[in-house]
Amino acid sequence: MRGGTSKGAYFLADDLPAEPALRDALLLRVMGSPDERQIDGLGGAHPLTSKVAVVSPSADPQADVDYLFLQVVVDRPEVSDRQNCGNLLAGIGPFAVERGLVPAGQEHTSVRIRMVNSGDYATATFPTPGGRVDYTGDAEISGVPGTAAAVVIEFPPSVNPLLPTGRVRDEIQGVPVTCVDNGMPTVLIAASSLKVTGYESPEELEKDGALADRLREIRLEAGRLMGLGDVSGTTVPKLTLLAPPRDGGAVTTRTFIPIRCHTSIGVLGAASVAAGLRIEGSVGADLARVDPGEDRVRIEHPTGFLDIESSLTAPPGELPTARRTAVVRTARKIFDGTVFPRSADTAPLPTNDPQDQGGQR
Repeated sequence: MRGGTSKGAYFLADDLPAEPALRDALLLRVMGSPDERQIDGLGGAHPLTSKVAVVSPSADPQADVDYLFLQVVVDRPEVSDRQNCGNLLAGIGPFAVERGLVPAGQEHTSVRIRMVNSGDYATATFPTPGGRVDYTGDAEISGVPGTAAAVVIEFPPSVNPLLPTGRVRDEIQGVPVTCVDNGMPTVLIAASSLKVTGYESPEELEKDGALADRLREIRLEAGRLMGLGDVSGTTVPKLTLLAPPRDGGAVTTRTFIPIRCHTSIGVLGAASVAAGLRIEGSVGADLARVDPGEDRVRIEHPTGFLDIESSLTAPPGELPTARRTAVVRTARKIFDGTVFPRSADTAPLPTNDPQDQGGQR
């Protein structure tokens, strides 16, 4: 399925091995990793198209289904569950209805989703005329050709602190940053502080070796400050460079995952950026154009924009917290069938799995 501006393989949990090491070994073979082309699997040779969603009925009374996101690394035998994916999230509700996990309404269906990676929740609402998922519609999102049915995703306030370091600003390697977590740990950095404009193409930024080194150093230190520990082997926190808007939005962004530059921006990352821009004194608040009386914040990115509905609560003398976050995305079922992974005895082992014990399904 395509979910938002990402693409991935969606599985029922019961169709995969229960043991994480066996599951990950199988998913590497399914996606064709490690190989920069992923020529022998379903992956699309980029982090945005090498993703997996694992869905199951939820035992949590606040949710209908559980959603586990797995990032399958393209060129290394690694599978990470250290982050959420707000793009694939857009397809979870329709998938749950398609697989009979949630009954469809006659006009629209709302599915309550627990994001297993973080413990956060979301509710996705989408059209189901006559009790069937309808992927057609007139909603447009940047980075995706054509139109599709709108999937409205509402996020309750995160259980994590909005400012995980306890400060509005920090300084890392001499660079002012604001560390935000409104569903995705994100580090906000003014592009000018790293001697780039923030308007460069992703390809231009990825070719800048000096920039990559600076970003790596900042991310490692930010991870520790945000309570994430050693993040050298993970894709969080995200780093987002900020510049004044160019096309009528609130801010221009360039986001790194962790060193590859995103061709757009992740939903949860954008939610963190939108919340961060509303915090007085934060990095980016001085260069962004945010209407304090309007919830909608338009985040510009390399291929267009993403609109986030965001509002905060800021009691006197206390750090702000998120009050409301919502986004409109789209999703589409691309194919439904059986995948034939390569043989286990020819596949590299996951880096966190000392022995390959099979993984056939």
